[in-house]
Amino acid sequence: MDQKPARVRIVEAAHELMLSIGLARTTTKEIARAAGCSEAALYKYFPNKEELFVTVLNERLPKLGSLLGRLLADGAGNPGRTVEENLRDIAHEAALFYEQTFPMAASLYAEPRLKRRHEEVMRELGTGPHRPIQGLDAYLRAEQKAGRIGADADTYAAASLLLGACAQRAFAYDMSPDGKPQPVDDFAARIAHTVLTGIG
Repeated sequence: MDQKPARVRIVEAAHELMLSIGLARTTTKEIARAAGCSEAALYKYFPNKEELFVTVLNERLPKLGSLLGRLLADGAGNPGRTVEENLRDIAHEAALFYEQTFPMAASLYAEPRLKRRHEEVMRELGTGPHRPIQGLDAYLRAEQKAGRIGADADTYAAASLLLGACAQRAFAYDMSPDGKPQPVDDFAARIAHTVLTGIG
């Protein structure tokens, strides 16, 4: 028998199931069975599947949110790092994050009732897919105040473009001729450079 604490087993089982069959089809009963515990034991740690999903995002996936939080905590205008280097790191983490979360969440779009419930609980928890955009927008506005990006730049649009490109990479790369995504390091560098310099 797995000697890991029950909470750890539950989060690991939820992660594996959400990746393999999608969030919509993953039930708390299946998670508990895979974790080797009762459903009642699962509910001691997590009141619902949505909170468990948020825990999986925070504890088992690339740390996009913590990277954005660290950049904001460090303050804008850090002379040791350029804005482009920071955007490259954000794009790198975001591309990996969406690559793993897209297969989990995509199944919700086939179940409108479940998707509505999921969105309601996400709002109650104060989280959702808008949070990374808000975090990146806040970082860019701080850099704007520090004079490291243009005063007239639309920081929210820039955040949406960068993170939208990362989400699109997760959605579309299977349709490329060889079924392989552009290497994430190259992708992140090019996206960061283009968002920062524009195409004019």
